[in-house]
Amino acid sequence: MELGRIYFFTVTIRDWIPLLAAKKPKEVILSSLKYLSEKGLIKVYGFIIMPNHIYFIWELIEMNGKEMPHASFLKFTSHRFLKDLKKDNPQFLSRFEVGDQHRSHNFWQRDSLPIEIINPLVVFQKLEYIHHNPCKGKWMLVDDPVDYRFSSYEFYEKGIDRYGFLIHIGERI
Repeated sequence: MELGRIYFFTVTIRDWIPLLAAKKPKEVILSSLKYLSEKGLIKVYGFIIMPNHIYFIWELIEMNGKEMPHASFLKFTSHRFLKDLKKDNPQFLSRFEVGDQHRSHNFWQRDSLPIEIINPLVVFQKLEYIHHNPCKGKWMLVDDPVDYRFSSYEFYEKGIDRYGFLIHIGERI
């Protein structure tokens, strides 16, 4: 990914394990997005946190030292997941163990998918897709996307930014 461009970004928990079904890991995700936004490193235009993957529509603004903001996000959330699971659920943590000389656990799959969005129509199609994701197929987490708390749907439908980091895509395109 490059700075100053808008991406539809998909990141998945390793082996599709539903780590993000619990509230605490979702809060880790949200606090990381808020921190990176407040530092002026990213702009978040849309998101949804599903039980085992996340979709973002975001823009990377500045490096975080020598690191791209998405790398900082993945690293920070991994450290927090490790810390929290060691304390709260070591048995579940064992599902993320790896035999790597550089790390003991791995939470994110290595095949994150950034797709640059250059067409405004595509941005709104992607927002529609992510916002309705919890109401489809195998998920059926809610009947109405407004009832799913961990997304930007409410921001676009009601103008309420309960997270304090969302920017309307209309301000950018």
